[in-house]
Amino acid sequence: MADASLRFLIDADHGQFYVQDLDPYDAWSAEHAMDPDLPPAGWTDEAVYVHRIGVEPHSISVGTARDDMVESLITVHASEPPTDPAAEHIVETDLDVPTGQLTVSSPGTDPADGPSLTVPAGLLRARVSYVPAGPPPVGTGGGPGDHFLYQVDLWPSDRTYGLVIVKQGPEIWAG
Repeated sequence: MADASLRFLIDADHGQFYVQDLDPYDAWSAEHAMDPDLPPAGWTDEAVYVHRIGVEPHSISVGTARDDMVESLITVHASEPPTDPAAEHIVETDLDVPTGQLTVSSPGTDPADGPSLTVPAGLLRARVSYVPAGPPPVGTGGGPGDHFLYQVDLWPSDRTYGLVIVKQGPEIWAG
């Protein structure tokens, strides 16, 4: 399998964007919408302050250092790729994608309007790397926060491994 990739800009409204297998996620979300023990988009205190991603079934919420346009690169690999030595923060988790279709959206971007990518159906390992970068090639409104390329690497997995922080970034990171 040759690597497939998708580079895109997205409005990270509320400092986040989502990578989801939308139909299974929507079904799970509808069933659990009223559960008071589940934090919205997987944003526990630990998610916000330590690993910087929210995890729910069929979904990863990527926390961003800015609340405006950000740049991301999603790459699908045949096997685990090397980590990016330039990344300040790296976290891995499992992502179940039964339909093989990922959509990218945010609170400010409807999934129908966001980018999408075909991936191998089934269980994937997802690595989110925060790579320091310059501003994206669009206006960002000049708000606070560092610029990163949010690099999401995906590869097939034969079992779940859970969430693992590969490299912990600075404690104060968004601003």
